[in-house]
Amino acid sequence: MDSDDDIQLNDSDSDGESEEKGTQILSFADLETKMKDAISEIQDILEVKPGVCRILLQKHKWDKNSLLERFYEHPDTNEFLKAANVIPEDSETFPELPVPTDCDICCMPGELTGLACGHLACIDCWRAYISDRINDGKCEVECMTGECMLLMEDEKVNFYITDPIILEKRRQLIVNSYVEINKCLRWCPGKNCGKIIKAAHSEPHLVQCSCGTQFCFFCGNDGHEPVSCRLLKLWEKKCLDDSETANWISVHTKDCPKCLAPIEKISGCNRMLCRNPSCKFQFCWMCMRDWDVHGYSPCNSYDPKKEKDRVKNRANLDRYLFYYNRYKGHGDTVETKMEVLQHHSQISWADVQYLPKAVETLSTCRRTMMNTYIFAFYLEHNNHAEMFEANQRDLEMATEQLSGFLEQDLLTQSGQEKMKTLIQNVQDKCRYVEHRRKILMDHVVEGTEQDVWVFREE
Repeated sequence: MDSDDDIQLNDSDSDGESEEKGTQILSFADLETKMKDAISEIQDILEVKPGVCRILLQKHKWDKNSLLERFYEHPDTNEFLKAANVIPEDSETFPELPVPTDCDICCMPGELTGLACGHLACIDCWRAYISDRINDGKCEVECMTGECMLLMEDEKVNFYITDPIILEKRRQLIVNSYVEINKCLRWCPGKNCGKIIKAAHSEPHLVQCSCGTQFCFFCGNDGHEPVSCRLLKLWEKKCLDDSETANWISVHTKDCPKCLAPIEKISGCNRMLCRNPSCKFQFCWMCMRDWDVHGYSPCNSYDPKKEKDRVKNRANLDRYLFYYNRYKGHGDTVETKMEVLQHHSQISWADVQYLPKAVETLSTCRRTMMNTYIFAFYLEHNNHAEMFEANQRDLEMATEQLSGFLEQDLLTQSGQEKMKTLIQNVQDKCRYVEHRRKILMDHVVEGTEQDVWVFREE
C-alpha cells in the first residue's frame, strides 16, 4: 500500500489518536469507507463493476498507483482483465440465462445460472458452493468448475447468497484481508474489541487501544519490553516445547540398553527391570550392562563423556528453571486486583480513587520484571550483563516493596494518621519504582544502540 494512500480519516470517523504519536484507532466502518473510496476511484478509470475493482485492488495489495501502472502498461483492457481472472478467457456467446435443464452437479431438473465463463449450475448448488468457500475463510470465490479460474465478483456473490450470517462473514473476511496486507494496520487483540490500530510504522513498539488493551504492534503479543519479539518467540517455544521435558528425562532417567525406553530409578537397588512389556530387560543402573553378565559383582566403571553430558544437561535445566520460575512468579501476579480495597473500612473512597494509578504502576513493573528474566536468560554474561542484572535487582526490590504496601500494609493498617503516612509511602514508592524502571529501560536501549548485548540463542 503506497504511503500516499494511507488511511486519512477525520476525528469524527475514528476514535482518534492513541498515546503513541502517529497512531490512530479505527473502526470496522472506517476501513470499509476507505475501501469503498478506493474502489470508486478505480471504477471511474476502468469502468468496470465495483466488485471487479475490489478484486483488482486486492491483487495489487490495495496500492492504487501499482494497479493503474499495470493497467496502463496493457494496450488492451480486456487482456488486462483476463490476466486478473475477472473476465473469461473465451469470449464466445452463451445462451441467455437462466437455462431450464438438469443440473450437472446435483442432477436435479431446474433453471440453471452461472458466470460469464458459461459454466452452469442450479442456484442451490451455487449457493452451497459459495457458502462452503466463505466458511473455509476464503473471501475470493472461483468458478465451481475446477479447470476454470474465473473469479466471482461481489455482485454475483451477493446475488446467490441471501443468508445474512454468511454475508457478514464474507464482509469481515474482506476487511481482514485489507488489514493483513497493510503492515501498518493491526487488529486490537482485546476481548470483543474489533478496533484496528493504524501505526506510523511497523517496527516493534507498544500501542494502546481505546479499550485499554496494550500490545506490541509488531508481534501482537502483550507488551514485552525489554525483550525483543524474536527472543520472546524463542522463549515461548522453549516453554511449550517438549525439549524441556526431554531435558528432565535426560537428567533424571536413563534409557533401557535394549529397547531405549526411559527408566527412572526410584529405589536404592542398582538392579533395574525395564517395564516395557515387550522387553523386560534387566541391567545395572550404574554401568548399563546386562544383569545376567553383571550380577552382583562390584561396578566401578566410569564413562567420562556420558557423565559430562549428564552434568551439562543438569546445569542447563537448573538454569532454565531459575529464570522460568522468576518469569512465572511475576507473571502470576501481573494482574493484581484491588477491588477488595473498596470494602475495607479504614480506606476512604478518595484513597481508593488514587490507588488505580499505583496498581497500574505495580502491574507495569511486574510485567517488565517478568520480561527481564527472558532477556537475562538469553544474555551472555559480561560486564554489561552485570550492570543489567544490578538494575534488574534494584527494580525488583522496589517493586516488591510497592507490592507490600498495596497488598499487605494497606489492608492491615488502622487509624487516619497511619493511613495517611502509608498513602504517602505508596506515592513515593510509585515514583521511585517508575524511576528505576526508566533507568533499566534506558540502559537496554543504550546497549541496543551501541550493540553491546550478546545473546545465546539456544
